[in-house]
Amino acid sequence: MPKMGPRAAKKLKRKVAARIPGRPVKPDPKLSGGRRRVPSEIGEIVRKRAETEAAIADARRSNERLREAIDILPQGIVFLDAEGRYILWNKKYAEIYRRSSDQFEHGARLQDTLRVGVARGDYPEAIGREEAWIAERLKKLYQPGERHEQKLADGRVVLIEERLTSDGGVVGLRVDITELKQREASFRLLFDGNPVPMILCSLDGERILSVNDAAAEHYGFSRAEFEKLTIRSLQAFDTELPWIGGRDGDEQAARTWKHVRADGTLIDLAIYSRELMHGDQPAVLLALMDMTERKRAEARLAFMAQHDGLTALPNRNLLRQQMDDMLLHTRRSAEKVAVLVLGLDNFKAVNDTLGHGVGDKLLRGVAKRLRSTLREEDALARLNSDEFAIVQSGVSRPEDAVLLAKRLLEAIGEPYLLDAHSIVIGASIGIAMSPGDGDESEKLLKSADMALSRAKSEFRGTFSFFEAEMDARAQTRRKIEMDLRDAIQNDGLRPFYQPLVDLSSGRITGFEALVRWPHPERGMISPGEFIPVAEETGLINPLGGLMLRRACNDAAHWPDDVRVAVNLSPLQFRTGNLLSQVTEALKHSGLPARRLELEITETLLLEKSSQVLATLHALRALGVRISMDDFGTGYSSLSYLRSFPFDKIKIDQSFVRDLGSNRDAQAIVRSIISLGKGLGVTITAEGVETEAELSCLRAEGCHEGQGFLFSRARPNADIVSLLQAQRGGTDDEAALVA
Repeated sequence: MPKMGPRAAKKLKRKVAARIPGRPVKPDPKLSGGRRRVPSEIGEIVRKRAETEAAIADARRSNERLREAIDILPQGIVFLDAEGRYILWNKKYAEIYRRSSDQFEHGARLQDTLRVGVARGDYPEAIGREEAWIAERLKKLYQPGERHEQKLADGRVVLIEERLTSDGGVVGLRVDITELKQREASFRLLFDGNPVPMILCSLDGERILSVNDAAAEHYGFSRAEFEKLTIRSLQAFDTELPWIGGRDGDEQAARTWKHVRADGTLIDLAIYSRELMHGDQPAVLLALMDMTERKRAEARLAFMAQHDGLTALPNRNLLRQQMDDMLLHTRRSAEKVAVLVLGLDNFKAVNDTLGHGVGDKLLRGVAKRLRSTLREEDALARLNSDEFAIVQSGVSRPEDAVLLAKRLLEAIGEPYLLDAHSIVIGASIGIAMSPGDGDESEKLLKSADMALSRAKSEFRGTFSFFEAEMDARAQTRRKIEMDLRDAIQNDGLRPFYQPLVDLSSGRITGFEALVRWPHPERGMISPGEFIPVAEETGLINPLGGLMLRRACNDAAHWPDDVRVAVNLSPLQFRTGNLLSQVTEALKHSGLPARRLELEITETLLLEKSSQVLATLHALRALGVRISMDDFGTGYSSLSYLRSFPFDKIKIDQSFVRDLGSNRDAQAIVRSIISLGKGLGVTITAEGVETEAELSCLRAEGCHEGQGFLFSRARPNADIVSLLQAQRGGTDDEAALVA
């Protein structure tokens, strides 16, 4: 520490001496007119100053502790003096009124902040009545005690409660109840709009707080009348409350009570109860279900589960139960059971021409006639759209089933007068008998259904008995379906190609892609065997898509002037994605659309569907050529030529066969070729097998030929060789013969 100089030391000594009690102090001429103060007075002044400073410090610490205390509260707190000026507020208060928080200052008046807030649109309730709203708000401020709500511009709702302090000021409480109001609104929406009768009542059941419209309608009391009732007054006999014994807040299982309607009638109610808070009071929510209506509904559901909704006849499920009972009875006796499956002939035509309304009435009429033809002990059911099943009990010989089948066909065949239409419809019947054709209900129904398929395909309008060969054919068909599904998934099908030859030059203009199935066990399976299965099972869609892609990929490597033709099934148009399949196949393969030709049959145009025509036009707009296959075999081929502008017509091979010696065939072919020339359409003859047929076609001016005379369908490797030979100039018609 540095040494102090003599002058500094002397000065310090004087200062210290002045502070030593009992030492004389020089008078301060500025104080007391020059009067000297005694040490006791100075001490008193120092003491009071210290006490004042300590009190101020304590007040500041108390104020800080108070602010810290109110800042941690979840509610907004504000203190105003007797003139409505801000004294103190916490953070939550400023957060609640964040749009106005810039106005909060010590000494600022509440009415001034309200006026600024109203001008800025902070209080939507004040719009249009600003001064009146401010006056009402200030009146509530100086006459506090009641709670009231305040809506803010951002949609929040604040609960306000204010009380006077002893000095005439105000302490106010603010609670953001927006979420609570939203829950109340949701509850009110679910409560009022609920189709289930609901009652909200006090926990003791003495006050009904609210009812929804469904409850008012169910009981027949008005809302005003409900306010005068208790839960016990609604009960017919029981005095115990439905929710007694349950745990608080738990939803109680339904308890059945008899209640009284306004008209005095008694009703059985299943009551579900749940305790909850209604505002700050405990309450109970009751949901009421009329057991009488419930029992009726359950009976209706049970009936619908076992009966057909249109005809009210038993469905397949109930029929099987009835058949099982009959079969159990016959096992104890020598009697047999005959199962007849009846299918209406051409029922679809009735729906298509007269509408589904008439079709439904026809089905109800058929059901009524079938029921009147049968005995009471026989069973009748509707299996599907136009098929019915009859189970004949007590049969001793097949002739009994034959007699019943004839009576049924005769009854069905009588005309029906429906909506001023006289309708005549036929039917076919398949018959199976126990125990020879099956001793279980499902087996008998399956056998009768196979017999019906034979009756429809071979006879129509009559009946057919089940034969074991039918089941064998069905098993074979099932095996084909399974193997075909596997072949499609594992790319086991192959396109073979049959040439289309220009008859004037002898050159190949294109190839028709024909699907072939080299089965690993059975060898090459004929398309006539698996294509019908594919169409019946819906496999024709993935099969057709696969062949389309394969054909486009192969043709993309052929010469640019050679086209490929692909057959389309009518079922492919019903999936709705044919256009995208064709577009994707062309894009993936790189084949120009002009080199793809799609062949359709007249069967497709029988539907006259706007969707079909729209798809054909969209395909043609891509540049794809559209060809009508098997022309002449339909019902009205000529009319179809007006439905769509075809690029090609293919004469069915049935008209080409023996063309050289058959004058009728020659006349038909000549007419078709002449028609094609008039329409500017290419004509292709299918099934050309002899030189005589070829000469006749050339003489008539036919454009193209296709058939065994030129070549059988060949794999793509052979097609490449044929095209290379043609490009080398060594091809001729004879070289194409297989």
